[in-house]
Amino acid sequence: MPNEPEHTGTLYVVATPLGNLEDITLRAIRTLRESGAIACEDTRRASILLRHLDIQGKKLISYHNYNEPKAVRQIVSLLEEGTDVSLITDAGTPVISDPGYTMLQAVYEKELQVIPVPGPSALTAALSACPLPLSSFFFAGFLPHKKGRKSRLAYLCALQTSFVLYESPFRIMQLLDEIEVHLPAAQLFIGREMTKIHEEYLTGTIDEIRKHLGSGKNRGEFVVIVHPSGIKSTQSEKSHEDHH
Repeated sequence: MPNEPEHTGTLYVVATPLGNLEDITLRAIRTLRESGAIACEDTRRASILLRHLDIQGKKLISYHNYNEPKAVRQIVSLLEEGTDVSLITDAGTPVISDPGYTMLQAVYEKELQVIPVPGPSALTAALSACPLPLSSFFFAGFLPHKKGRKSRLAYLCALQTSFVLYESPFRIMQLLDEIEVHLPAAQLFIGREMTKIHEEYLTGTIDEIRKHLGSGKNRGEFVVIVHPSGIKSTQSEKSHEDHH
């Protein structure tokens, strides 16, 4: 029988910058340097980051929604052989509205170790700068493009709590119209191009946001925080915020 490795590898889920490369953590840099392979959405974008960090000679494994089965088998095999693998996304924290769930399932099924290396996240970055009440919120990620979109949004608007969506520049104006159908008095906070040169943060009614975004070309992905009943806080929300 072939000799088994003395130990199995670890899958590190590594958060990388949203845009500003200075936002990477020291631990993330060390983990990427020490990993035997790096699984990434786009090898070209990963190479740019690695060159900036002066990390050379790493095995890059393309991992995205269209090649998951093959990539997962390759990554699990490396882990079983004792090779540490870092999972990164194009920007931010992997798995959160990004590929990675299938890989995590497979790794856990094999009883291999998974360790997060926390850092930048579009979700937490937007929440941290949001002036709307957020003692609780519902994160919904991207809405379906077509089938199920209306029912999903109707469900979120009926929750009567703040919720967070990701949206592309191609559908942001459509999203505003769709939210208005259910929550015409909603207050919104929007983060766009976060940590990048043209980053922008907007707070206001749907109509105010629509007028601003309609005045120019919208680029970059949006984080949209929707507060259903306006900016007025409940007493419990104010008390919660006072303690922070």
